[in-house]
Amino acid sequence: MSIIHLQTVIKADIQTVFDLARDIDLHQKSTFKTGEKAIAGRTSGLIEQGETVTWRAKHLGFYQTHTSEIINMEKPDQFTDIMLKGTFKSLRHQHIFRQEGENTVMTDIFEFESPLGIIGKLFNRFFLKNYMTGFLLERNKLIKATAEIKTR
Repeated sequence: MSIIHLQTVIKADIQTVFDLARDIDLHQKSTFKTGEKAIAGRTSGLIEQGETVTWRAKHLGFYQTHTSEIINMEKPDQFTDIMLKGTFKSLRHQHIFRQEGENTVMTDIFEFESPLGIIGKLFNRFFLKNYMTGFLLERNKLIKATAEIKTR
């Protein structure tokens, strides 16, 4: 199992950051490089607990679909999504938010495992972890920029 742990400090209130992190439309903007599009379940607006979203995108030269469900949500402190269907063996993404003065600290804990046994483990270690880190950083950069513009 690979784990990515990221923290992003955003000069905005916790509710704004929380809502932007679960905004399907903003997510699609942050993934323009892969052409990620919500095609089923919640396809626009703010995703809620118990809802699913199916994404279609081109990653590593192949079109892939991925269905996630929000399994837990405590507004505005955290939410967790898991993969229901997709190319990973397993995937769990915790989104945690903490207000610190005028800033919100947004923490991502992204746990994933590839199929194919030892080959998948090697692929995770030498390539996929870096790829997914970059993917999350792009998303977080747009959340930060959007939140900080909103609170000016």
